[in-house]
Amino acid sequence: MEFNKPRGTRDFLFEDMEERKYVENTIRSVVENYGFKEIKTPIFEDLELFTTKSGEGIKEEIYHFQDKGGRDLALRPELTASVSRLYNNNLQKAAKPLKMYYFGSCFRYERPQAGRFRQFWQFGIEVIGGTPVYNEAEIIAMANDALSKVGIKNYEVAIGHLGIIKGVLNHLNISAEDITSIIASIDKEDYELLNSLLDDCSVTDEYKDIINKIINVNGSRGDLEDLKASVEDIEESYDAVCQLIETLKVVETFGFEEYTVKLSIARGLDYYTGIVFEVYVPDLGAEKQITGGGTYNLTALFDSEEVESTGFAFGFDRIMEAYHRQNLAYESNDDNKVLVVPIKKDFKLDAIRVAQKLRSNDIITDIDLKGKKLKKNLSYANNNNISNVIMIGQSEVENNTVTLKDMLSGEQETISLDDAIERLSH
Repeated sequence: MEFNKPRGTRDFLFEDMEERKYVENTIRSVVENYGFKEIKTPIFEDLELFTTKSGEGIKEEIYHFQDKGGRDLALRPELTASVSRLYNNNLQKAAKPLKMYYFGSCFRYERPQAGRFRQFWQFGIEVIGGTPVYNEAEIIAMANDALSKVGIKNYEVAIGHLGIIKGVLNHLNISAEDITSIIASIDKEDYELLNSLLDDCSVTDEYKDIINKIINVNGSRGDLEDLKASVEDIEESYDAVCQLIETLKVVETFGFEEYTVKLSIARGLDYYTGIVFEVYVPDLGAEKQITGGGTYNLTALFDSEEVESTGFAFGFDRIMEAYHRQNLAYESNDDNKVLVVPIKKDFKLDAIRVAQKLRSNDIITDIDLKGKKLKKNLSYANNNNISNVIMIGQSEVENNTVTLKDMLSGEQETISLDDAIERLSH
């Protein structure tokens, strides 16, 4: 009987995993250099955690089930809710800001298509507490730093602030329900629907013009200075514009200036309260967005103290797709890989002792214990990017030496094991 992988999932082979580990570890290195520490949450949680955050409709999009005790559980569709639950359970009294990151798989029951899978991976960061302006600037600069270190090219960073458009809608006393619908239409760039919703809310042409002026900002920090005059009588919007200007100044101080101010970014989620940003890789076409985030207040959903958080999550699989589309490659440390070959089966135990000595010195070591011919072992080394072969025969055993062959140059030399270790270590 033949079994196939479930629909919407993937198998990753050796080269796939080497690439994914390289990208993951590169991002880890960047965020840890910024002072973030790793957390881990369960793959499944109480179903109510996700319905509280996203509404009952989320049930249609996720894997949920009852366990043997009759408890309603769900495989996590994302990690933000789990992080907020972790904070509420364990960290409310911890000193702020809390700077954390996470990496793990998530699950969505949706139709598999290009760039979308039922099991996928997120690499996210959260800052809980602290000063939003500086938190926002730091994570935007950090996201740019991570993508740059991975080698992703031609990506675009768009930054906005939901408080600007929400300020106008609050000024007009539009209901929370209608604000949600209006924000969703902006997020979908459905401007025909937007105009219809504004008409339904009896928004005058004067304020329609202000709203259109806001969502059409797609340029530089200087455009925000021009926008100030349009919203100077709307205190909430004016303050949001000033906050965004201040955040962008700090972003530039971090050394990142290649961003676009885009005030039509809405993120489509009610809990965002301020800065929002997204990163696009146009090479990915319709699935070009590889991350999104901002400042939000999610902890209040779980009956805890109100505290602002700032965060984002990389769509790790989309980063990998961009990595492949752009034909990127990493430099593997093949110079430090060795294959130990006993020339005859009589020398297998000697080869094992040599291999263990190499491994104890942090040298990646494979060993032939099957007894293949030397020619096949050399071919194996070439095919697996192993740059060095150590051969153990009668002479080597008697003289306490090894024969080291450089697979790139073809040169070989019989030397002491200590000398071989020193050479391979450098």
